[in-house]
Amino acid sequence: MTRNQRGKLLIFALGGLDEIGKNMYVVQYGNDIVVIDSGLMFPEEEMLGIDIVIPDITYLIENQDKVRGIILTHGHEDHIGGLPYILKQIKVPIYATKLTMGLIEHKLKEAHLLNDVRRFVINNQSEISLGSLKATFFYTNHSIPDSVGVCIHTPEGAVVHTGDFKFDMTPVNGQLADMHKMAEIGKKGVLCLLSDSTNAERPGFTGSERTVGEGIKEVFRKAKQRVIVATFASNIHRIQQVVDACYIYGRKLAVVGRSMVNVVNIASELGYLHIPKDIIIEPDDINRLPAHKVAVISTGSQGESMSALNRMANASHRKVEILPGDTVIIAATPIPGNEKMIGRIVDQLFRIGADVVYSTTSHVHVSGHGSQEDLKLMLNLMKPKYFIPIHGEYRMLRAHAQLAESVGVRPENIFICDNGDTVEISGGKARYGPKIPTGKVLIDGLGVGDVGNIVLRDRKLLSQDGILVVVVTLSKTNGTILSGPDIISRGFVYVRESEQLLEDATQVVNQTMERCMKDQVSEWASLKTSIRDSLSKFLYERTRRRPMILPIIMEV
Repeated sequence: MTRNQRGKLLIFALGGLDEIGKNMYVVQYGNDIVVIDSGLMFPEEEMLGIDIVIPDITYLIENQDKVRGIILTHGHEDHIGGLPYILKQIKVPIYATKLTMGLIEHKLKEAHLLNDVRRFVINNQSEISLGSLKATFFYTNHSIPDSVGVCIHTPEGAVVHTGDFKFDMTPVNGQLADMHKMAEIGKKGVLCLLSDSTNAERPGFTGSERTVGEGIKEVFRKAKQRVIVATFASNIHRIQQVVDACYIYGRKLAVVGRSMVNVVNIASELGYLHIPKDIIIEPDDINRLPAHKVAVISTGSQGESMSALNRMANASHRKVEILPGDTVIIAATPIPGNEKMIGRIVDQLFRIGADVVYSTTSHVHVSGHGSQEDLKLMLNLMKPKYFIPIHGEYRMLRAHAQLAESVGVRPENIFICDNGDTVEISGGKARYGPKIPTGKVLIDGLGVGDVGNIVLRDRKLLSQDGILVVVVTLSKTNGTILSGPDIISRGFVYVRESEQLLEDATQVVNQTMERCMKDQVSEWASLKTSIRDSLSKFLYERTRRRPMILPIIMEV
């Protein structure tokens, strides 16, 4: 495979081109590799018991002597969340803006990696050398401050990665996108553009975050009791606007939820959140103040079962309980797949008697991703020769490809890639290159990659039809049954109401064992297979269920 041949540029994703949550892109020229972002994905419904998912970085481990660094475009979990796991496997420097680095350092400290990782803070004026490659940066607008796009200057030409972006003409923090710098990059020539596709199906421009502030203030003005705002912990612009509303309407603000507390503390220390003195109170003090003088900001905008909002709504939070007459603002839209969880929490809040304000009923959320006109503006500023749509599901990538065609990118110069697909550029000519092995690494508790498809299949079987454990004790001398078979049922049938079924199942096992003894079958593997097959057939005929059957044979 021509992975490391000098004079050839490779661009590919180890995670991110077919899923919203998992972002890691690789630019390689000869013996120099630059990684952009290192995200994680939250598990899908069928990933039972899995906590998070990260990309398979086998390729980077095999070529770690060529990896010059990891560049982070912004501080969202789907772009930095995989770092603690990845930096345990490859020792490379990381580059990030001030706020992003602050959030990363908190993660590295928790993972006991802070002193082992070389860290470099960059801004939109930085130029960093990465072997034969050079990286420069430009500010973008997103739902978290200090977001940047990256331009990788290679001997073949400039490769631009936009990061997540939109064009906000009235940003909350006053930091406009570097449109003049984008235009300058485009004027010099962009070989290949990798651009955010999340909202490629939405017409128009994405609204300004500042309009959300007006919606939040209106809700605060009308609220008669406490106001509880649930949003993403990393949405610092949204948090700032909640703080501003508290200041205007004379409310104290309690911060609830571990990740929310961490982000507020870090952003305040670094100067990205401006909180007037004496506005913040501890959750313990909420009930000591009049209800119309209190606001709460918390995690849980996606209805997560263990989030602060969910626990408050179900009266299981240690310090805060939502009461009739409280106003709850859910300042987010559902991530695809979370609609049911959010619907459930909204219903529960209405049952309590709270007034619930969410994106479909009021203007309390705008996306941090550019819609079609934003995306076309980026394409027109950059004027790329080749285009790779990134960050989205396949239909979004396809929609973005159509937008690129509409502004003049030639169809044969657009590459829609899956994870591991490479775009190979040599002598100014691009084509699909060799496939890079990639996949998903599942993390369950402290285990990284030790849960695979077989374990997930077993978990699925257990969740559907339960398990039967069959215990038989044999004589070591003559192989006769000394005790059992004993059958233990978990999640299959209620034992007290299924005694006859289990007695018949025991008889089936007895007959199977007798037949094996008669045929002089003594190997444990063969005995277990015979028990499993005969019992599975019997139970399916009687119940139309297929529980997991686990035979245990002991010798004494």
